[in-house]
Amino acid sequence: MLLKWMIVTQLREVKMFRLTVKEIQSKFIWNYRNEMFVTDKTGVRMLEIPAASFLCTEDSIFGVPNEDYIEREIEWYNSLSRNVNDIPGGPPEIWKQVADKDGNINSNYGWCVFSNENGNQFTHVLDELSQNPNSRRAVMIYTRPTMHQDYNTNGMSDFMCTNTVQYMIRNDYLEVIVQMRSNDVIFGYRNDFAWQNYIAKTLQDDLNLKGRNIYWQVGSLHIYERHFNYVEEKISELGIGNSSVVKGP
Repeated sequence: MLLKWMIVTQLREVKMFRLTVKEIQSKFIWNYRNEMFVTDKTGVRMLEIPAASFLCTEDSIFGVPNEDYIEREIEWYNSLSRNVNDIPGGPPEIWKQVADKDGNINSNYGWCVFSNENGNQFTHVLDELSQNPNSRRAVMIYTRPTMHQDYNTNGMSDFMCTNTVQYMIRNDYLEVIVQMRSNDVIFGYRNDFAWQNYIAKTLQDDLNLKGRNIYWQVGSLHIYERHFNYVEEKISELGIGNSSVVKGP
């Protein structure tokens, strides 16, 4: 009996690791139609998948990426500026909400991986994989232990969402494992995936590899109530019936 349980558990774990974006989307739809809501710290309802892990087979889970904004955000990241007022075209409301009174934040991801101040993360990874293609030490570290104090410095509210990104070379492919504390599906995943894909493509080219796979691992993957309409639109698009209870994915 114990052996059977272990085999079933292992099979479930393998399936979970290989989930696709479409399967994650189906799980959110199932949670929504079965009213499986949770509440965030402000009292707002959310849909949430804890400990989500999936292969990035799509650049969006719900909705369509804003390519114009993505280009501007990557340009800002590459500037290494940690002031949201330097985002080309002006900062979106979400950045202004988390910044301090002067516009400063922690989460310029370009600063995290390219700056001397944060340890030249990109350079270390490139050097490690160039010298030792079989390495498991090629990790870009985004956050830091002092984030527990840094997140609200001078009135900001920016506890970095990305923890680390690990890179491995296997069968001439770059295998990318993004590990996140928290990720909003609608704005967060779309823009964060675009950044991680940009960095992965840069590494792939620098290392002369033939391709890349990106895996997403998130402590809390969620959709806020104000964005439930994206789920409703997908339900309508798929032609799912009106029954409030549906079979799980």
